[in-house]
Amino acid sequence: MPEVPSAPRPRDRPATEAAIVAAAERLLLRDGWTSLNVNTLAAEAGVDRKLVYRYFDGVEGVVEALAGRLDLWLGETLAARPPVAAPTYRAFARELLLAYLDALRSRPLILRLVAWELSQDTPLLRRLEAARSAVMQRWTVSRRPDLALPPHGDVVALNVVLLAAVQHLALAASIRGGFAGVVLDDAGWRRIETAIDHMLAAYPD
Repeated sequence: MPEVPSAPRPRDRPATEAAIVAAAERLLLRDGWTSLNVNTLAAEAGVDRKLVYRYFDGVEGVVEALAGRLDLWLGETLAARPPVAAPTYRAFARELLLAYLDALRSRPLILRLVAWELSQDTPLLRRLEAARSAVMQRWTVSRRPDLALPPHGDVVALNVVLLAAVQHLALAASIRGGFAGVVLDDAGWRRIETAIDHMLAAYPD
């Protein structure tokens, strides 16, 4: 009696998708964005390369899925921070800077994506940056619904300068452990926090 061929084993799509996204995370952390292509993703995840196209339409879809997971994590992390006890705009700005810095320092993968966004300009990277900015904007609006911008001084520009500064410091710390002769260990970060407080004196109460 001829042997009846067995039916193909059904794929566990959610598990395969999770494996591919996890593989992208490992590759980004270990080798950087230049390592990301369909072949390396498939090999790292232990799946057929066709599934990267079938489930994600290629590498960009995998990166967007990974970034979306990070955005969810960032939003949850920010939401868990206790609100400032006595809200002034200066206190709010301090909380904004320290919250962003803490998030960057605690999630190296976000720093990898930030470094990628700064080194290249593609529609994908612009979408990732915009999505992360939207997470930050939703959080800032939720934390200062009744806190008007100070009437004097361009505090929006000040915010941009200081956010860029803490972002660059976090990147420098992750790559070489410091910046401009300042070692960014625990003591170094305390110095940075004190410096932020001094710079925030430019903000009106």
